[in-house]
Amino acid sequence: MKPIRVILLPGSVLPADEAYGPLIEALGPDVQAVAKDLELYADDAPPPGWSLDTEIDGVLREADARGWDTFHLLGYSGGGAAALAFAAKHPDRLLSLALLEPAWAGNWDWSPAHTELWKQYERLETLPPEQFMPAFMRLGVRHEVVLPPPQPGPPPPWMAKRPAGIKAFLRTFKSYDLDRARLAAFKPPVFFALGGLSNPDDYGEIAARLARVFFPDFHLEVFPKRHHFDPPHRIEPKRLAELLRRHWEKAEKSLGRL
Repeated sequence: MKPIRVILLPGSVLPADEAYGPLIEALGPDVQAVAKDLELYADDAPPPGWSLDTEIDGVLREADARGWDTFHLLGYSGGGAAALAFAAKHPDRLLSLALLEPAWAGNWDWSPAHTELWKQYERLETLPPEQFMPAFMRLGVRHEVVLPPPQPGPPPPWMAKRPAGIKAFLRTFKSYDLDRARLAAFKPPVFFALGGLSNPDDYGEIAARLARVFFPDFHLEVFPKRHHFDPPHRIEPKRLAELLRRHWEKAEKSLGRL
């Protein structure tokens, strides 16, 4: 049996190893899982002209360096947006797609509630650094969710890059052209993990839109007690690993690889 090859893209906050360590352990040794950091954070500031295409190029370099002509791609939050963009531009390289609450899914005809939510995201850019992250996190969850207070002590060094990185995501979301027709033509299976306590006007609507309008082979899995900032890949890695292995094995069997 050939090993399952997958690239994992993190969100705009945690580094890839911290985000995906528990999941990679739960997946086991026969899954070649590569936790790839975002190109956005390669230097102290976002690269000039950074966009989702920068992340696409980074994934291509990673896969080519490993000799992977085809592979599975998984992305969470901002990394999920990059994974969607990759699927639209390079569908021939992907055996499947897994989305863990992607942060965005195109500038399309969203509901009034979703449109208003994104106006609130845009207003975050005017906030001072000490207010930015709490306000950003508040928008990602249901109103009744109580978010934990910040950890005591100084933040890790990588945290200093995050406000600028999140703002770069918000800016590129305004202008990036995610091709509807290319997504609608994407044939490999797509898995979507949704937290039951995440903001339904954001991630819930994205899940419904992708299932209804685009991917013909789409599986939605809801984690009732999870939300965007305690996601299943960190809190329920064993359950998610089982679901992902089933998703990847389905894709590989359909191609006669297993």
